[in-house]
Amino acid sequence: MKKIEAYIKPFKLDDVKETLMEVGIGGMSVIEVRGFGRQKGHKELYKGSEYKVDFLPKLRVEVVVRDENVDRVVEAIVASAKTGQIGDGKIFILPVEDAVRIRTEESGDEAI
Repeated sequence: MKKIEAYIKPFKLDDVKETLMEVGIGGMSVIEVRGFGRQKGHKELYKGSEYKVDFLPKLRVEVVVRDENVDRVVEAIVASAKTGQIGDGKIFILPVEDAVRIRTEESGDEAI
C-alpha cells in the first residue's frame, strides 16, 4: 500500500475529488495548509502598502491506495490539478506498512 499526499491549489479541489471518484477512490482526507516552494510567495497591495505573502494557501489531499493503483491515481491528480502555472503543487508517495478498519478490524488491503 502507498499513501499519496498531493499539495494542490484550493480552487482545484472539486476537480481532483471528482477525478479520484471516477478512478474508484472512495475516500480521502483534505487538510488546509500554508507553504511555499520555489516561488517564495508573492507581493500584494493593501490600502496602498505593499507587503510580501510568504506562505500561500494550499490543500493537502491524502489517499491510501493499493500498490497497483498508484500510477493511475497520480495521473488522475496531475490531470485534474494542473493549471500550467507556477505553484500547481507537488505529489509525494510514501509506503504504508499496514491499515486497520476500526469497525470490522480488517487489515491490509481489505481495510482500504
